[in-house]
This record gives sequence, structure tokens and C-alpha cells, in this order.
Amino acid sequence: MNLKEIARFAKIKGLQLVGTGDFTHPQWLAEIRETLTPDGDSGLFKVAANPDSAVFFMLTTEVCTIFDYENRNRKIHHVLMTPSIETAVQINEALAKYGSLSADGRPILNMTAPQLVEAVMAVSGENVVFPAHAWTPWFGVFGSFSGFDNIDDCYQDQTKHIRALETGLSSDPQMNWRLSDLDRFTLVSNSDSHSFWPWRMGREANVFELQRVTYREVTDTIQTKDTRRFRFTIETDPAYGKYHWTGHRNCNVSLSPAEARKHNSICPVCGRKLTKGVEQRVEELADRPENYKAADAPGFLRLMPLSEIIAAVLGVSSPSTQAVWRIYNPLISKFGNEYTILIDVSKDALTQVVDPQVADAIVKVRDGAVPVVPGYDGVYGKLVLSTTEKSQAPLDSQSEVTARLKPPRGRVQQTGLSDFW
Repeated sequence: MNLKEIARFAKIKGLQLVGTGDFTHPQWLAEIRETLTPDGDSGLFKVAANPDSAVFFMLTTEVCTIFDYENRNRKIHHVLMTPSIETAVQINEALAKYGSLSADGRPILNMTAPQLVEAVMAVSGENVVFPAHAWTPWFGVFGSFSGFDNIDDCYQDQTKHIRALETGLSSDPQMNWRLSDLDRFTLVSNSDSHSFWPWRMGREANVFELQRVTYREVTDTIQTKDTRRFRFTIETDPAYGKYHWTGHRNCNVSLSPAEARKHNSICPVCGRKLTKGVEQRVEELADRPENYKAADAPGFLRLMPLSEIIAAVLGVSSPSTQAVWRIYNPLISKFGNEYTILIDVSKDALTQVVDPQVADAIVKVRDGAVPVVPGYDGVYGKLVLSTTEKSQAPLDSQSEVTARLKPPRGRVQQTGLSDFW
């Protein structure tokens, strides 16, 4: 997708602020310069051909640092945010010394995490750095394969500049609240969409209540964890994420943390090491019980993409099918955007546009009443609209499908979007 298409799909989703992504790549930076124009002095951008659009862009990118620490190779992904083209160019000049920026949209840099932060913050104190998808087995700061057990070991003396972390699809704030050491960081949620599939935009998002939408307002709200302005995050059910449970994709094995421990994290089929899931990893590091609620933290709202809900109702394997969009598009035409449909529209109003089964599924997801077969080892989780439905989920030590389902948890500080920009 180009930036004009991103803006169009952001409007369909109900997003008002999106990241450009990949400003470190020379070609994409050229696209940014050609397509976007600064929105006054806000530190944000709009599509130049449509300056009256309600969709703002923030200059963002994701980078990968690879380095050795305590006799282990560490591979960590980080999110970078910056307020201007000029500072983006200076960041690129600094990072180009450590790897090829043109090789990938998410460049691989041969530098330590502290070196990255120091280099980015030396360009401007307004820049922001935080760990991306913190819990994923590969490339997460807490990842089981190449991560750390705490933030300080990763960022060392530069931890002072780390004020937030991204939870990723396979975890949510409630899971992160179990670690008291994370109370000092603001938990943010982003769609982390590295594909051209538009329905993956806005799977997760942050909801702010701001007097004016500017770079500094957004970053200050995040860095100060100001719950008056940072109201809540939108999360998928963490079981939907590709690494929620421990498993082995090649052997069709998926295990809960308790089952994985029984097998000593060894695949019962091939005898190799399992890919440790986020839920198991959280339990290893947690010093608080399940369902702990951190004080003075933004709440969260658990949703699923509308296209995924429709696909589950139809029983199709992918939201890309035309059958899904024949239902999706009339809903958008009638109600304006996806978030309005997922959060605000009544079941009666929905049934005037779509089949009652689709309307019922949307409301069930809204109410937190839909279980999910957990994702594992790179496989997305699956919505199950009926516990009697036959599932293609992988086998674990439980023989019944219902034993594999992860039941939905109660909603936490759910709030409608109608009150916010």
C-alpha cells in the first residue's frame, strides 16, 4: 500500500492517527516526502492532495538491533518516532553506519540497544524509542529465544529514555500488569502490520483524549502515562496472536503453559524444543497473580477485526475472500467506520444491514463472549463462535476441542469511542 491507500483504509477503520512506518528506508522516505505535507507546526503530516482529511500521519519506523550480551546473541526490535523530516534524515544518517537501510523496511543494525537509543536521542530529545512487540519469542525484548528478563539489562544506562513498551498481539495490559517492574512504563498497542492486507490495520490501537492532535501532545501523554489524556488501548484477544501459547507448528502441537511445563517445553511429537509462548513467558517472569490491576494505568477494550468476525461466521479461512467484503462494505457504507460498528452500533441496527448471525457475532465479540483457539509458533488464533463447532486447531494433550479453547476474560475499563477524538 502507498500512503494515500493507508490514509483511505485508516478512515475506513476509524483511525485518526497512523504511523508512516519505515522512514529509515530511502524509497519509503521519498514516498513520505512526495505524498505527505506537514500539518502546520503539529509535528504530524497529512496527505498533501487531501489536506482536509481527518487522518494524520506520524513519522515512525521499526528497526532491529543484533548484538551479543552475556554470551548470548540478542535480536531486538524497536519502534522509533520523530517529529520532522529533518530529524528523520539525521536519524537515518546516524543509523546507516551500522547497517544497510535500503535492504529492508525494518533494517538490521549491528549495534547494541543502548547504542541505538543514544544515537537516536542525540539527534533530538523529542525523538521516542521503545521496544516493539515486547514478548514475541523472536525479536521481543522479553523473547524466550534472544531477549532479556528485564528492560534494564537490554537498554542499560539508556533505560532512562525508555518510557513505554508495545504489548504486541499475543499479550495485553492485564498480562503485563503481572510484572511490577513494568509499572514505570506506559503500555501501548499498535497493529504492527507488516503486510499489504488492509484489514490488519488498526487491529490494536491507542485512544487519546486531546485538546489538539500534535506529535508533542501524543508523545508527552505516552511518556507521562497521563490517564486523563491516554484513556485506553484497543486490544485483540491475546489468544489471537501468533505466539500466545507454546507449540510447534511443524508437528501441529499447541500447549498451554501448564501442559508445556509437563513436557519440559519439548515437543511430544518430534522431541525438539518448543517455541515458548508469550503466556508461558509472562508466567515465568511475573511476580503478581493473574487478573492483577495496576493502579493509575489506562484500561483496555478487547475487540477483533470486523473482517475476521465475518470470516468466522462464514467459515472461510481468510478475510481476503469476496464473500467477506460483500458483507463488510455495506456495513461501512451504512455506519461510517469499523470501530463504530464494533463498539457502538446496536444489534437491531446491525441486523437491518447484515444477516442476524453476523450481527450476533459482532455483539458477542464486543461483550467478550467469544472464546479463541490460541495461536502458537507463528499460527494465528481462531475465533470460535460456538463451543460445539468443530475446529481445525492443533492437538495438545487434551482430546476435546473445548479443552483447547481459551475462554474470554472479563472486560477491563471498557469505554465507548464516541466521547473521544
